Amino acid sequence: MGGTLEPGARRPGEVVRTARVRSGLTLAELGNRTGYSAAQVSRYERGVTPLTDVTVLRRFARALAISPGELGLAVTGPGGGSYRARTAGASGVPSRLVPSRVAGEPGGRDDDVRRRQLLAALGAAAATAAGSRAAAAVPRVAPRSGTEVGELLVSQVRDAMLGLAPAPARVSADAVRAGLDGALADFRDSRYRRLSVSLPRLISAGHVLAADGGDSGQRNALLAGIYTLTTRMLIKLDDQQLGWMAADRACVLASGGGDPLAVGEAARNLAVLARKAGWHEQASSIALAAATSPLLAGPGPRLAAERGLLIQSAAYTAARGGDRDGMRELTDEAASVAAQSEGRALLRDHGGGFSPVTVELHRVSAENYVGDPGAAVAAALRIVPASLPTTERRARYWTDTARAYANWGRREECVSALLAAEREAPEETHARPAVRDLVSSLLLTGRTGPELRGLATRCGIT
Repeated sequence: MGGTLEPGARRPGEVVRTARVRSGLTLAELGNRTGYSAAQVSRYERGVTPLTDVTVLRRFARALAISPGELGLAVTGPGGGSYRARTAGASGVPSRLVPSRVAGEPGGRDDDVRRRQLLAALGAAAATAAGSRAAAAVPRVAPRSGTEVGELLVSQVRDAMLGLAPAPARVSADAVRAGLDGALADFRDSRYRRLSVSLPRLISAGHVLAADGGDSGQRNALLAGIYTLTTRMLIKLDDQQLGWMAADRACVLASGGGDPLAVGEAARNLAVLARKAGWHEQASSIALAAATSPLLAGPGPRLAAERGLLIQSAAYTAARGGDRDGMRELTDEAASVAAQSEGRALLRDHGGGFSPVTVELHRVSAENYVGDPGAAVAAALRIVPASLPTTERRARYWTDTARAYANWGRREECVSALLAAEREAPEETHARPAVRDLVSSLLLTGRTGPELRGLATRCGIT
């Protein structure tokens, strides 16, 4: 299934570097010939981004005037070829988005099988419980705390994804599109209570529409958008198991919908989940391979913004892996892409939007994770929170700043930032497990005042 190399065979990136040096080309000159930045060419040569896409390999072969066979493009029978381009994997993720992996390594076939077994078990368990959730089920009591809101949202989404929730008999594409627009607005404004009702209904309606015939591309695109939003919500609520299921569906549907932005965003969410699972190398490869995919090639500002979001995701992954230099190089590259937007916020529904200020927001968290909370706070102080494009991003600003202050030993500033996050987006602050974990740690590690105790109570921490 994956791209393979014979023992002793050179990686395609090594072949590219040898041919470039032999031709007397700089990284920038080869980048101009192939349409990539010098930094991306360097990543291809070093194997940071695997060269597995046939279209990309052919670009390099033409630019360097070498035979395609030198880059392993000639496909031979099992065991006979030095390199084979990757085909679609069992996960259904498009081939151009998935790096080659080795069975037994994190993110390889063994992990993929285990993940799918886990999801199958989830479906079986839910199906067993279906009888207790039949039409005569007792109406749910309205949730009181943020914890309960988050738990209800995950529970309702799980039922809808597994086909256990009530579904309408018929829906129109216009109605589903309007529902998705409303759910995206609720997500941007961090209205979790409303999402706990609207998002599960939207998932069910999307499946009804998908089964109803008509324009399959339109149906796929709408359902891909629904599952992309669902994945982002599950990532926030730290339900990785269900998140993988939603991300898989989003990737498959996006590839069938034909929208390169949807394909790129589905890949970005998949990279986030891989990062949260601790598969940093695989997460970085997924994001960078998607950023350099021919699907996202082109001069349009929205395509550039999606490439920037993917590079930004790879930067954050480098930070989580402790690679400070890699994080800063990639963040600076994302900032360079963002500078071309002339300050405009693009793709508000993809990763919270992309602009110079959103790149700086990611720098706050990235600097914190590489062990420099002082640099993280300095980055935060350069940001005007009101300039961030959505309520959700402004809440993220305050919680990331709070975490940096906590790691810097600035307890009072940390609590102040958490209270600012609560004022900006109370439902998100109360429901997110990451925020509750930070509040809990503050309760256990130092003096507690009435403001912190009040926040803990509102977060459902007793």
